Amino acid sequence: MSRIETCFSALKNNNKKALIPFITAGDPSLDMTVGLMHVLTKAGADIIELGVPFSDPMADGPVIQRASERALLNGTNTDDVFNIVKEFRTENESTPIILMGYMNPIEVMGYETFVEKAANAGVDGLIIVDLPPEESVEFGEVLKPYGIDQIFLISPTTHGKRLDRICEVASGFLYYVSLKGVTGSNQLDVKAVDDKLNEIRSKTSLPLGVGFGIKNPQIAEDVGRVSDAVVVGSALVERIAEHAGDGEKMKLEISSFMSSLRTALDNIG
Repeated sequence: MSRIETCFSALKNNNKKALIPFITAGDPSLDMTVGLMHVLTKAGADIIELGVPFSDPMADGPVIQRASERALLNGTNTDDVFNIVKEFRTENESTPIILMGYMNPIEVMGYETFVEKAANAGVDGLIIVDLPPEESVEFGEVLKPYGIDQIFLISPTTHGKRLDRICEVASGFLYYVSLKGVTGSNQLDVKAVDDKLNEIRSKTSLPLGVGFGIKNPQIAEDVGRVSDAVVVGSALVERIAEHAGDGEKMKLEISSFMSSLRTALDNIG
């Protein structure tokens, strides 16, 4: 059983929802990323989504785009991301780590090399934003021997055969993008999210996580009531940027924010 499957199984047995924070590797610095990951887990994160910095992050709004820019200016590359995960694993063997990124760095490195390095570092899943399910078979075949899950995004406009195809090829969990647009968007409609998740559940038994537009504990709780996991990105990255000049204050702010989300999700019971 993979770390991701083990995590969701344990949470389900305890009637709890997964809290999945997103941060960008190398933001605000390479040296601070591992420490922030440990802050996240201590404050209640069940899974960590780690962004692989990329120069053209098309699915991301301005907050996470700027995080990628800062990380790239710090010289962060794909091997640095693997080293971050590897260092994190020296103290934490249980928390699943998902890398979120784009195909270009993978193509440059080569499928087999990228996946082997990811597995050796301790990566559990990949979200490749610009890899459509119809073109994912070859990459998926490379992932299988290493036990790395291929996690797909589903949008409000995903229906019919395309939804069926995603459910066929995905593993780990499915990530529902709750809003039309990029990360950090507004106006989340929880009823619409619930309706869409029910449609998805009719086609798969995989856990369903929801991200985009989750900015505070109340929204997290509302979304957690209809999903298996809540993904928080822009609201977290904003706090990292705001306190980039004071590492200790940043960690306190991140810990406090994460704890408030954890408490909100645990209120669902």
